[in-house]
Amino acid sequence: MNSSPPLDAVYQAVFTLYHNPDPTEKEKASIWLGELQRSVYSWKVADEMLQQKRDLESCYFAAQTMRTKIQLSFHELPAEAHNSLRKSLMEHIGQVNDATNTVIVTQLCLALADLALQMSTWQKPVVDLIGEFGQVNVWPLLEILTVLPEEVNSWLLRLGANRRLEIMQELGSTAPTVTEFLKVCLSNGGENPHIHIRILRCFTSWVSIQAIALPDVAENIVVAHAFHILSNQQAVPGVHEAATDCVCALLQCLEDNNNQQALELQLFSGVMSLEEGFHLSVAHEDQEKSMNYCRIFTELAETFLEKIVSENSSNKPHFAVKILDLVLTCVGHHDYEVAEITFNLWYRLSEELYQKNNDMLTAMFKPYVERLIEALCRHCQMEPDHEGLLEDGDDFADFRLKVLELIKDVVFIVGSSNCFRQMFISLQGPGVTWDSSEAALFIMQAVAKNILPEENDVVPKVVEAILSLPENTHVAVRHTSVLLLGELCEWIERHPQSLEPILNFLLYCLQQPHQASAAAGSLQSICSACRNHMGVHFNGLVQIIQSLDTFSISNDAAIGLLKGVSVILGQMPPDQIQRAMKEICWFQINPLCQLVENDVKTERGTKLDPALWLDRLAAIFRHTKPHVENGAVHPCQSVITEMWPILSNACTKYQADGRVMERCCRCLRFAVRCVGKQSAHLLEPLVKQIVSIYQRHQHSCFLYLGSILVDEYATEPGCVQGLLDMLQAFLVPTFIILQEANGLKNHPDTVDDLFRLCARFLQRAPVPFLQCPALSSIIQCALLASTLDHRDANVSIMKFFYDLIHSGRNNQHQEDFEVRNTLVKGIVRDNGQALVNNLIHACVFCLHSYMLSEVADVIMELMLHDRVAVCQWLELAVKALPTQNSGGTITATHKQLTDFHCALTGAEGSKAVTHALRDFARLFR
Repeated sequence: MNSSPPLDAVYQAVFTLYHNPDPTEKEKASIWLGELQRSVYSWKVADEMLQQKRDLESCYFAAQTMRTKIQLSFHELPAEAHNSLRKSLMEHIGQVNDATNTVIVTQLCLALADLALQMSTWQKPVVDLIGEFGQVNVWPLLEILTVLPEEVNSWLLRLGANRRLEIMQELGSTAPTVTEFLKVCLSNGGENPHIHIRILRCFTSWVSIQAIALPDVAENIVVAHAFHILSNQQAVPGVHEAATDCVCALLQCLEDNNNQQALELQLFSGVMSLEEGFHLSVAHEDQEKSMNYCRIFTELAETFLEKIVSENSSNKPHFAVKILDLVLTCVGHHDYEVAEITFNLWYRLSEELYQKNNDMLTAMFKPYVERLIEALCRHCQMEPDHEGLLEDGDDFADFRLKVLELIKDVVFIVGSSNCFRQMFISLQGPGVTWDSSEAALFIMQAVAKNILPEENDVVPKVVEAILSLPENTHVAVRHTSVLLLGELCEWIERHPQSLEPILNFLLYCLQQPHQASAAAGSLQSICSACRNHMGVHFNGLVQIIQSLDTFSISNDAAIGLLKGVSVILGQMPPDQIQRAMKEICWFQINPLCQLVENDVKTERGTKLDPALWLDRLAAIFRHTKPHVENGAVHPCQSVITEMWPILSNACTKYQADGRVMERCCRCLRFAVRCVGKQSAHLLEPLVKQIVSIYQRHQHSCFLYLGSILVDEYATEPGCVQGLLDMLQAFLVPTFIILQEANGLKNHPDTVDDLFRLCARFLQRAPVPFLQCPALSSIIQCALLASTLDHRDANVSIMKFFYDLIHSGRNNQHQEDFEVRNTLVKGIVRDNGQALVNNLIHACVFCLHSYMLSEVADVIMELMLHDRVAVCQWLELAVKALPTQNSGGTITATHKQLTDFHCALTGAEGSKAVTHALRDFARLFR
C-alpha cells in the first residue's frame, strides 16, 4: 500500500467483510484490510476511526488494528510519537462506558498495556493509570491491570530479559498500590458480579507472575473474599469460577516457592474446608461448581505432591496426604469430566514414585491407586441401553483412551497381575451386567501386555471365556474381548497350543462387520509376536489377504494385517518367500493396474484411489525382512523387478497429484530398502523418471527418494556420478521455487528434503560432493534457510552444516582424509563468518528455544574445527546485533555480550552451547 486510503474506503471494506453475502467480495475485503493493517498508514486510520465511533464493526477493526500494530510493529513509530499515542489511547479508554462493547474495550486495554510494557520512558504506568481512571472508569482500569501482567511474558512483544526484569521490579513496587485499589473496588463493588469477577481476575493475574509476593498474600482481603465465595453455595457461576482460578493460581505459586510454611498451612486448611461445598454441589447437581472444587483439590495435591512423597513414612505420613482422599472423592463423581481433571496428578504421582524406586514407599500409595482404578472402571462403563460400539472421536471414547494411558502409567504401583486378576474377579460376581463386564475387560486390555507370559492362573481362564462367548453377547463386549486377545499376544506366543483356536475365533470375527477392524488389529499383533509359530497358518492368512476387501475393515486395519503377514513371510525359507510375496503383492498390484490403464476418476479413500493400493504394497515391502546369506540372491528381488513397470506407469499417470506421488515414492523407498543394492538394475530408470517428473512438478518426495538412493548406492564408485547428476538436475527447479517471494517459508518440505539429500551425500560420498560445482550455491541456500523456523526443515539444515564441517575431521584413518580435510578447511574459511552471523541471528530473532540444540551442535563442531576463528567470527556477529529495542531499552549490556562470548567459546560440549544460546536469546525476546 503506497498511500493512506480514504476513510470511507476503509469503512466500506469493513462493511463488506461483515455484511456482504458474496464470499468472493468478503475475501477481497479481508485481503485489502490485511494489507492496510500491515502498512504504516494504519496507525492514523485506526486512531481516526476510534474517534468517529461510527459502528461496532469499524470500532472493533480499529481497536484490533491498534493493538496489533503496537504488539508487532512498534518499531515503525519514532520515539517522539510514543507520548501522543499514549495520550490518544487513554482518551479512547476514557470515553468507555457501560454501553461499550467488551471486545473493543479488551483490545484497547491490551493496546495500552502493550504500549506501557514497550515504552521504557513511561516510568510509573500503573500509578498513572490508577490516578487517571481509578475514580471514573473502574471497568477498563481493572481490565488494563489484568492484561498488563499477562502480557509481560508474551513472546510477540519481544521485550527482552532486561526490560522484563525492569517491568517485574516496577510491578513489584506498585503491587501495594494495586492491592489497595482492589480493596477499594471490593468495598464499592456491592453485589455486582461483573466487578467481583474483574477484581478476582486482576488479582489472579498479579499473583500468577508473582508480582504480589507470597508473604503478602496471607492477609490479603481478595484471598479471603475468594474463599468466602467458594464457601457460598449461592455464588454466581462466573464469580465462583474466578475465585477458583484465583486459588489455583495461588497454589501454583506456592508449589514454585515451597518454603512458605505459614501460608501452606493457611491455604491447606482453607481448601480442606471446601469439602462440604463439593458435596453440596453434587447434591444440587451443579456440575460446574463440582469441577471447580475438583480443580482446587487437585491443584492442592499437586502443590504438596513432592512433600507428600518425599516426607512420607509408614510411621508418620505427611499431613497433606489426606488431600488424596478428597481428590478420590472427586474421581468418584458420577460425571467422568470431573474425574478427568485429576489425571495429571496421578501421572505426576506415578513419575515421582518411579523415580524414587522404593518398594516400601510405593506400597504406601497402593490403596489410593486401587481406588482410582476401581473408580475409573466404573467411569468406563457405557450406558446400559447403548447399542453398537462407541464412535471414534466421541468424547466418551476419547476419555476411555485417556483412561487406558493413565492406567498404563500407574499400574506398576498396584501390580499389573493384581489389577488383571481383580478385574477378572469382578467379571465373575453375581448379576454382572454387560456394561460392567465390558468396562472390566477394557481395563484388562490396558495392562495385558505387562502380564508375565508364564502366567498360568488367570489368563487361560480369560482366554477360554472369550473364546466361549455366546452368540447373543453384546457387540461391545465382543469387540473389547477381541482387542484384549491382541494385547495378550506375548502370552499367546508362550502358549502356542492356544494359537489355533484364537486364530479361528479372530477369523470368525473378521467376517462380522462390527468386529472386523478389531480382529484385523489383533491378528496383526499376534502375527508379529508369534511369527515363529505362524508358518503352518500362512496359507490361511494368504486367503485372508486375498479376501481383504470382503471384510468391513478400514484401510489402516488392512495395512496392519499385511504388516503382520509380511513379518511372518520374512521368517519363511527363501524358496517359499518369492512365491508367497509375489502372490500377496499381486492382490494389491492388479487393482492398481486397472486404475493406471483405464481412465478412472480417483475417489479418495476408496478402491478407486491409487494411494490405497500403494500404501498396502509399501507395507509388504517394508515389513518383509528375510535373512539373506552373503552372495545369495535376495528372494524379493524378482518380485520387486516385476512390480517396477507398474509403479513406473503409476508415477507417470499421477505425476501432477502430490498426494499420490508421495505414496509412490514411499512405496519405491521401501522396495529399494527391502532388497538393498540388489535393486541396482532399477537405479538408472528410476533416477531418469523422478528427475524428469521433478522438472514439471516439484514434489519434495522425489528429493527424499533421492536421499534414499544416495544412502544405498553412493558408496558404489560406479553410481556416484549418476547420483551427483541427479542432484544437479534437482537443484535448478528447486532453487527457482525457493527464490520466489517467501519461497523458503512456503516450501519447508522442499528445504527439509533437499538438505537431507545433501547430508546423505556428505555421509556416503563426501569427496565427490565437496568437489561438485553446485556446492557453493547449496551452501548459500542453506545460509539463507538457517533462519527458517520450521522444525523439520531447520533440523535438516543444521544436520547438513554439521555433517559438512564434521566430514573434515572424521574417519581420519581413511585414505581420502587429507583431501576432505583440505576441502572443508577452504569451505569453512570462506563461509565461517557468514555462518556464525546467520546462526546467531537465527537464535536471537527467528528460532524457537526448543530448536537451538541443533544450532548448538553446528557451533560446537565449528569450534572443534577451528576455535580461534570462531572466537573472532562470534565477536563480529555479536557486535552486529542491535543493543537497543524500539522502546528505548538496552537489550544487551556490554557485560552481557562479553559473558555470552566467553560462555560460548569456552564451552566443551553442545549442552553448554545450547544453554548459552538460550540465555542470550532471552535478552532479545
